[in-house]
Amino acid sequence: MTITGSNDFARTRELKKLVAAFVHEHTDMGLERLDGEEHDAARMRESAASLPFLTARKMVLLREPGKQKAFAEHISDVIKETADTTDLIIVEPKLDKRLSYYKTLKKETDFRELNDLDAAGLARWATEYIQTQNGTLTQADAKLIVDRIGANQQLLQQELDKLLAYDLHITRETVELLTEATPQSTVFELLDAAFAGRTKRAFELYREQRALKVEPQAIIAMLAWQLHVLAVIKTAGARSVDDIARASKLNPFVVRKSQGLARGLTLVNLRKKIAELLELDLNLKTKSMDADEALQLYLLTL
Repeated sequence: MTITGSNDFARTRELKKLVAAFVHEHTDMGLERLDGEEHDAARMRESAASLPFLTARKMVLLREPGKQKAFAEHISDVIKETADTTDLIIVEPKLDKRLSYYKTLKKETDFRELNDLDAAGLARWATEYIQTQNGTLTQADAKLIVDRIGANQQLLQQELDKLLAYDLHITRETVELLTEATPQSTVFELLDAAFAGRTKRAFELYREQRALKVEPQAIIAMLAWQLHVLAVIKTAGARSVDDIARASKLNPFVVRKSQGLARGLTLVNLRKKIAELLELDLNLKTKSMDADEALQLYLLTL
């Protein structure tokens, strides 16, 4: 079996589930964990090929064995040599799809690729998770939670557990009562509202940020980051979300969430707003001026 993909949370959860099921049936005496950074190819191949001791089966868990060139080059042989009484699990967070190592793993193993979820996928996952805990959560309220918390699935689960502890029936009211909007997520909404001409909403979001003790300079930094994301998307042309995310090292969730906003902007306007934000930042650092007033004026000009 191969477990790969960019979703750390999903990979960890899948691995824990597999290990727990194995240990429950065969005890941890049959569990071996090896790391490609610490063990050579020969040691890992030997572990996969050898028979279990004092147990009917054994599980060999290899973390990033591809870091050992000799292992990756002979992966077909490793798979063939693996004993019938051994459950071999290869964990590779990142795989180069151009290499034969990737192609062999995908063809010859139970290949599970667990990538980051987009906003809609996270909302679906949230509602399904709540159902497994005997709670209720509508799709709309799940989307609200994702918008407020962001794309970190581990953090989302923690917030969902907190909501469940308060009331199994999760509503918009309890979400707004018990969760805090992450600054980055709210700045996206702030920028979205400002570009759409929803000035009142933009100023409400700005005041929320200030109430959360977020300083104007921090808001400028987050606006600069969001404008950078928009510039990356705008100049990427017709490239796919995954291609953009891979080339720019951005989270696919961030790219997808920003695409709609990017479509409504021209490159000329985007360049102008970036230049104006830079000028505002320089003025705040070199001149005596009201930072809140200056930043709100910038939002108004959007």
